[in-house]
Amino acid sequence: MTTAVLTDRERTAVQAYLRLLHTVRAGFDSAAGPGGPPRPPVVPPSVLAEAEQALREAGLRGNEEAFFRLLRDWCPPRP
Repeated sequence: MTTAVLTDRERTAVQAYLRLLHTVRAGFDSAAGPGGPPRPPVVPPSVLAEAEQALREAGLRGNEEAFFRLLRDWCPPRP
């Protein structure tokens, strides 16, 4: 297994993305209220803005292929 060595900005972008991902998952997990209609998931604008800024500062905004390659190398999927 290879280990990616990320710059501080790349690491910040990956961490911000993971926080965003966990926030979205938590929103979907709690979207269905007991006995009521499903509620739409809510993502706080600050979490989304943090991820956007981190991607921009790392030079990865608009370059999803490079970003997801970094993410996969740094945090490989579980088998």
